[in-house]
Amino acid sequence: MKRKRVLIANRGEIAVRIIKACEESDLETILVVSEADQDSLPARLADKVVCIGPPQVTQSYLNIPMIMATAKATGADAIHPGYGFLAENPALPKACEDNGIVFIGPRSETMRALGGKISARKLAKECGVPINEGSEALGDVAEVEARAEEIGYPVLIKASAGGGGRGMRVVSEPKGLKNAFYMASSEAQTAFGDPTLFVERYIQNARHVEVQVLGDNFGRVVHLGERDCSSQRRHQKVVEEASPFGLPDKLTKGMSAAAVALAKGVNYNSAGTVEFLVDMDRHQFHFMEVNTRIQVEHPVTEEVTGVDLVREQIRLAFGHSLSLKQSDIHVRGHAIECRITAEDARNEFMPTPGRITRFVVPNGDHVRVDTHCYQGYVISPFYDSLIAKLIATGSDRKHALANLKAALAEFHIEGVRSNIPFLQYLIDRPEFATGEINVKWIETSVLPGFLEN
Repeated sequence: MKRKRVLIANRGEIAVRIIKACEESDLETILVVSEADQDSLPARLADKVVCIGPPQVTQSYLNIPMIMATAKATGADAIHPGYGFLAENPALPKACEDNGIVFIGPRSETMRALGGKISARKLAKECGVPINEGSEALGDVAEVEARAEEIGYPVLIKASAGGGGRGMRVVSEPKGLKNAFYMASSEAQTAFGDPTLFVERYIQNARHVEVQVLGDNFGRVVHLGERDCSSQRRHQKVVEEASPFGLPDKLTKGMSAAAVALAKGVNYNSAGTVEFLVDMDRHQFHFMEVNTRIQVEHPVTEEVTGVDLVREQIRLAFGHSLSLKQSDIHVRGHAIECRITAEDARNEFMPTPGRITRFVVPNGDHVRVDTHCYQGYVISPFYDSLIAKLIATGSDRKHALANLKAALAEFHIEGVRSNIPFLQYLIDRPEFATGEINVKWIETSVLPGFLEN
């Protein structure tokens, strides 16, 4: 019998991760690459490589017609989108559905319903999941002003589409509202092609916690615990860990139950992540969004549960039922992940593309490194600056943190600047050790101290 073939519509470390999961599942791999990635590590590892265009993402990794034509020409049975690029664009699963190709992710209608923050909030509310006080779609400044007065300042203006902090503005008082509205709307239109905005109460002391879920085509859903992603800069995650530290069990269990309720309510049939904002002053959690894909930070969940999320995601896409019951899933120990990037933290985190002349990766029983880089590899200016994900584990958070510090000290990268010195400073902060952090602590506390040194 012919082995099934999976086309990987992505690059970098996640492409390497998917290739390995496919090999372990006895699946052939077809990798699409741009001209800039023809000598990449994923290209060296895949069974077949097809160049689909120039480095510009609109002509390669975002080119759905070219990706679909390649899938059909190579006899691909399935497409895995990884994360980023087309991973949350419902046009790709729809194209797969129309062409009889398995999409390794949720159905297109599910992705579409959960992709807009306003429609996702509505679905969450229907499923009994707590949502933050806010509005529906708002068409003009007058509507925003009226709703902001009802909610009370400060408020957060947000784009309905997309993410990553784009199309988002905090407004502390009425006089700043009009300018924030127009700036957020323009940014959302440019970034996502959709200027739709809504407004919600701004939580000043918040933690960002997410729940990993898996669902199959038979109505079954399980969660694999929670991850804390509060260490972020400009809404971009920097350090993630499983499980959240210093939060009451009532809150974390409540979030996991809410995530399962929402996933069941929409018949979710893949790996996904339900994200929440925890109001630390009110001891409440509120639904934020659903990421309908594998997450960058999925390794910390894998390390504490022993579940290979990518392999499970592939199994589910090919129509298998969940291999796990909720009672089979146990969280053991602690895991912390740092995103190692080619960025100069002392220069506004400017990307530092170039050739890596030395690349020494830490190893050991309690260290995992997910990377696509190697000595001699060229960090391209065309793509994300992620070099590697460094994951350290331990019997508890204290031991995981000690292992992470040791691993960062052993990680040597030359030829390009990396954010390793910044990460070392961050995890050495006393408030990180005690868990007294929130989503703004890097910007308000860590960065000022780092830049003074």
